Amino acid sequence: MNYVVCLKYGDKYSAEYVNKLYSMVKRNLTVPFEFVCFTEDKTGINENIRIEPIPLISGVQGWWYKPMFFNPNLGLNGTILFFDLDVVVFKNIDNLFTYEPNKFCIIRDFNRKFVHNYNKFNSSIFRLTTGMHSQVYTTFITDPANPIRRYHGDQDWIRATVKDGTYSYWPDDWIESYKWEMRGRPKYNNRPRGQRDFAVNGDPVVKDATSVAVFHGDPNPHNCKDQWVIDNWK
Repeated sequence: MNYVVCLKYGDKYSAEYVNKLYSMVKRNLTVPFEFVCFTEDKTGINENIRIEPIPLISGVQGWWYKPMFFNPNLGLNGTILFFDLDVVVFKNIDNLFTYEPNKFCIIRDFNRKFVHNYNKFNSSIFRLTTGMHSQVYTTFITDPANPIRRYHGDQDWIRATVKDGTYSYWPDDWIESYKWEMRGRPKYNNRPRGQRDFAVNGDPVVKDATSVAVFHGDPNPHNCKDQWVIDNWK
């Protein structure tokens, strides 16, 4: 079975983000799949989306629930393609299932824009087979406070526990940072952090190979007034 999964925890992102991700994936994926949202609050989520409850853990919040997707007993048996909610899927993404089959695939972090041969992970989009790199979960769950204290985020923990040679980066052009690569490093308006938009509306440079734009940091898609985002985030 092929699964497209997402994580909604707390109120940082609304059900609208889950529903729009589901809609974008449906339009742009021809590989048979089941869409699954892991959340502690299913209010407002499209009834066609399978809901799985998050096993709530004291002291664990937000992105620190991502290690659970490496749990061999997650309840999903097959290929798991994870998406953060703050993405825009705008072209066919079949290649995210067919590329390097049976290998863990993840984004080379977007600091690649500024640092040559940058080799850290960005976990906005990754793919694995059930049970693969289970140590990411099993080591984490024994003492979550330790990695949470030692690492900035889940992607640094994943990078520390996945051995070299056992993963592949997605080709950089397939998945790009909207604010750093497609629009260029932004100047922001004066709104508070978390609500920022580009100071001036504009159009992204969209490469032929690019199918997903990632909105790490600010702005989030619902804040961005670029017409391209309005036309594609739906």
